[in-house]
Amino acid sequence: MNRSDFARLLGQLGFLSPKQRAQVQGVLTALPDTATGAVARIIPGPEACPHCQAPAEQLRPWGHSHGLARMRCHTCGRTSNALTGTPLAHLRRREQWMHHAQALIEGASVRKAAQCCGVDKNTAFRWRHRFLQAAAMHRPAHEGGIVEADETFFLESFKGQRKLPRPARKRGGAGAYFERVAVLVARDRSGQTADFRLENVDAAHITAVLNPLIDKDAILCTDGAVIYQKVARTMGVTHRAVNVQKGIRVLDGAFHIQNVNAYDSRLKQWMGRFHGVATKYLENYLGWRRMIERYRQNISPNVCLYEALGRWQPQQLMQT
Repeated sequence: MNRSDFARLLGQLGFLSPKQRAQVQGVLTALPDTATGAVARIIPGPEACPHCQAPAEQLRPWGHSHGLARMRCHTCGRTSNALTGTPLAHLRRREQWMHHAQALIEGASVRKAAQCCGVDKNTAFRWRHRFLQAAAMHRPAHEGGIVEADETFFLESFKGQRKLPRPARKRGGAGAYFERVAVLVARDRSGQTADFRLENVDAAHITAVLNPLIDKDAILCTDGAVIYQKVARTMGVTHRAVNVQKGIRVLDGAFHIQNVNAYDSRLKQWMGRFHGVATKYLENYLGWRRMIERYRQNISPNVCLYEALGRWQPQQLMQT
């Protein structure tokens, strides 16, 4: 619709009856919110200046820009808005962000996401990883009770690179053991899940990621690998090993690793839709899957927007 047609339409609104005006208002209210409006509506003001970290009391209203309120810091004199300092800062086409968030929920391919948002596939790819940058860092602060841990492996991939640092594999090749990337997954019985890419599968690297995560009174449940015995001793936690190779799957009716193995299976099945993930982006995809599992049926474009901005406030998320 051009400007003249739009002006003519606005001029005709004054001739509508009260009932017709109510109908028009209802249609406008039912329209999906734009990303800019959603940001202004659901994202709270900054708790501190993103430039100098001065407290929020030092921030003063400083007008609006592109639909977002700007604040000026009394300490450093710089201005900011709700997106400053976040992975979404300086991204354009905000009116399409919520459509892209919905594409993330659906696990859409880059091409399909580009079609949904009306952007180029390179733009959709860049948006994907800007949206997932903060989500990849969102892990539970701690896990307690019975914590299951197991490692899974992904084939090392240089997808998207023009030159390979190794000879190309044959199509469908499984790859050598040293070409696989290890990911340690830890999951407690409440469903809290954390995963970590490991440089080496040894006691030092496993202890480094599990020690800050697992409560000291928790019970670490793993397979029969000897390496976990050393990890448990170093961490000072109770350890229960399930020797799956000998057919033992459950100890004392409670200790097993079926939950973490089921998560690994869902993760691998979900990853299959992308036909290979570049290793340098692997942690973004791991965070993407954790986000989907974390919110399950409560996930929405607003939730994805919170995650992309690094605002992890579950109570507020469930109310949006």
